[in-house]
Amino acid sequence: MDKEYLIKKWLNEDLTDSEKQAFNELDDAAVNQYIVDSAKYFKADPSQKIADFDNLKAQYKASKKTTKKLIWFNPFIKIASIVFLLLAMYLTFIYNNNIVVKTLASQKTTIQLPDNSQVELNALSSIEYNDRNWENKRTLILIGEAYFKVAKGNSFQVKTTTGLVTVVGTKFNVKQRKNYFEVKCFEGEVNVVSDTIVRQLSAGDVYLILDGKFSKAKTLAGSPKWTQNISEFNAIPIGEVIAELERQYKIEVVSKNIDVTRLFTGIFPHDNLENALIAITQPMNITYEINTSNLVVIHGN
Repeated sequence: MDKEYLIKKWLNEDLTDSEKQAFNELDDAAVNQYIVDSAKYFKADPSQKIADFDNLKAQYKASKKTTKKLIWFNPFIKIASIVFLLLAMYLTFIYNNNIVVKTLASQKTTIQLPDNSQVELNALSSIEYNDRNWENKRTLILIGEAYFKVAKGNSFQVKTTTGLVTVVGTKFNVKQRKNYFEVKCFEGEVNVVSDTIVRQLSAGDVYLILDGKFSKAKTLAGSPKWTQNISEFNAIPIGEVIAELERQYKIEVVSKNIDVTRLFTGIFPHDNLENALIAITQPMNITYEINTSNLVVIHGN
């Protein structure tokens, strides 16, 4: 008998007696019987249901539709990503296009801002502002000292580590040094905020925070003296005066037996070191010596 025919009938349990005898005489009859007997111990997961053909067909069609949607949607995602990236680059270019201007010791400079406002920068000072966004936001950061002539327009702000100065159109000077914050108004009005201290300054008003202590004063000048190469002080500790001398002449000053908290009132020029030292030391009854081109020693009594 045909071997394949016998196996099919055996699997269907439809063998006759003579066919059973012929099947048992096959070479692999024992192996076939072992496979069938072992298969009886395999069971499907009772929680799993076999889907009928209609359900399977519906799922297949749905998967094809989803694939088509994703294929259509992918180019849109790519285009949106490119647009977002370009926008981010544009905003970064616009809002991070900051200009920084710095001066060295014994150096001064004048900056013309985009709105024609003018800034005169004193020695060892810097300003930072956004050139491209200036029309919408007239704000700059100051380190050191600067004299501002502000063109009329939107609010104009000067930020320092100690306080915020806000004006519209005016002339004023801001000095920000270590433990020293001073604002002088020469024209118009200036609003100054520092911690809890808020003041509205008019022309001639001076706002000063020195070593954490607030005081106010008056000035009759029409502009700061340093713009004319003269440093002016009114009851300021001699230590601050010496620090300004170092900035204007690019020198190092060593103080010996001097009370740096003593108050000094006076001026010194920026174009002659010898005259500047005389202007500082004689009123304080102290002496000085110039050891090298950039080292000065000031002696107390």
